[in-house]
Amino acid sequence: MNRKQLTLVVLLGLVLGGLGLWMSRRDAATYQTTGPGLGQKLLPEFPIYDGALIRIQQGTNELSIVRDQETWKVKERYQYPANFTEVGDFLRKLWDLKVVQSEPIGESQLARLQLLEPGPGTNTATKVTFQDASGKTLNTLLLGKSHQRRSDDAASPFGGGYADGRWLLVPAAQGPKTAALVSESFSQIEPKPDRWLNKDFFKVEKIKSVEVTHAQATNSWRIYRETEGGELKLADPKLDEKLDTSKASPVGNVLSWPSFVDVVAPDLKPEDTGLNAPTVAKIETFDGFQYTARIGNKTTNDNYHFQIQVAANLVKERAAPADEKPEDKERLDKEFKEKLGKQEEKLKQEKSYEPWTFLLSKYSIDALLKDRKDLLATEKKEGTSDAKSPDDQPPDSIVNPLLPATDDEDAEDADEEDPDSGGE
Repeated sequence: MNRKQLTLVVLLGLVLGGLGLWMSRRDAATYQTTGPGLGQKLLPEFPIYDGALIRIQQGTNELSIVRDQETWKVKERYQYPANFTEVGDFLRKLWDLKVVQSEPIGESQLARLQLLEPGPGTNTATKVTFQDASGKTLNTLLLGKSHQRRSDDAASPFGGGYADGRWLLVPAAQGPKTAALVSESFSQIEPKPDRWLNKDFFKVEKIKSVEVTHAQATNSWRIYRETEGGELKLADPKLDEKLDTSKASPVGNVLSWPSFVDVVAPDLKPEDTGLNAPTVAKIETFDGFQYTARIGNKTTNDNYHFQIQVAANLVKERAAPADEKPEDKERLDKEFKEKLGKQEEKLKQEKSYEPWTFLLSKYSIDALLKDRKDLLATEKKEGTSDAKSPDDQPPDSIVNPLLPATDDEDAEDADEEDPDSGGE
């Protein structure tokens, strides 16, 4: 590095350092650093590993997330697994939560910071209660009004600011109350069951064939490809049928990354979900996986009742070529074993979705809802032409004999009368 380059690096460091100092001072200025306990943990003895139930109350709504051994589950969604990352992140933030501002607060001031107990009224808090396996309450927390940071851009389309913190209250059995402002907004902590569900789902890869059976047999179809990534073809086409590859292309990637909207009560009757007479899609992959999807009725929100079954014929032994070199065998055997292990884990995980009925958006399964005719090319009938007939000409192309001749018409008449133009 020469002297000039070194000078540039030093200058850049000074600029970045000054920018960082300015931003830190600006951020500190957004809070009034007053009151007791500043910089201290809000919940110094929060039992991050002892909780067995998290209850969230907001208004008149309530949600419970319960721990079953090492798995968190959503009680209001029939004990479906909760998003472990979301739950763990919430608990970690609470354990590490620090006070950036505190304010003594009386009963008459709770409404101002939206820290009233949950209920049908206004200015109420979101209440979070933590219990252990015996039902003993470990902690209770009220999440109140958000703290808004003013935007530097006065013309911001987002209302001139955004939430960068929230007022919290740890209810005390007796004595004065102190509201604490923290730097977490906790905007996602709501008693909405679908938002806490584990949205991990199955994934179809390397599609070999897709066969869809509709209630009306003439609407059914099967599309396949002979090689991985090869051209899609229609199985058993009729004489007048030709697959439109542009229309069929979504089929080649269907359910490659599906996501569900919600789960359905396990005790719903098949007649209520339409799964007593479903549209059935059978998908086979080049990796040996077989998926059977059952699609039922559509809800008012354009979501479909959906069930999935998964099976696989996995290759357990690697077929080594006769001329394989010894130095390659160990590496290839290891790679094959690792791939097989991942496939077996994938099969185990995806079979865990079989007992459930899900709601999937129309977008996720639209390619499987198509009728046979929707995948076929439309050919023009013989004798048709794109040329317009005289009747199709615009009105201004028709000459009105009652109107004076245009310049073009005068020129034509002059050509006819001029003997030099070649006319008789």
